[in-house]
Formats: sequence, structure tokens, C-alpha cells
Amino acid sequence: MAPAESNTSERADPLRSRSYRITVDDGRESFFALSIEDVTSEHAWLMSDTVVALENIR
Repeated sequence: MAPAESNTSERADPLRSRSYRITVDDGRESFFALSIEDVTSEHAWLMSDTVVALENIR
């Protein structure tokens, strides 16, 4: 695995984000996940399963 590098230059390609609702245990449990990806790199992505919509945080 390559070390992390900082990229402070302007991005020509935007990041892509997707949200998912993942259901497990034959539908008894579900959770939400968020994926953020750099479309130019197969290895540059982040996925979180602890996402709450900002408008729902109080």
C-alpha cells in the first residue's frame, strides 16, 4: 500500500459520492453507508457505515 499523499491543487475531476441502505439478517437489520470515491483512481475511496444525515443531527 502506498503512503498517503496530500493534494492541495485544484481538482479537475470531482469526487463521486453514493449512499447505500444495507440490509442484513434476512431483512431484520439495516444500516446506511456512504461511499466517497475519486473517479480517477481505483484505490482512492472511503466508505463509512456510521453516517447520519447532517439535517438529522441535533
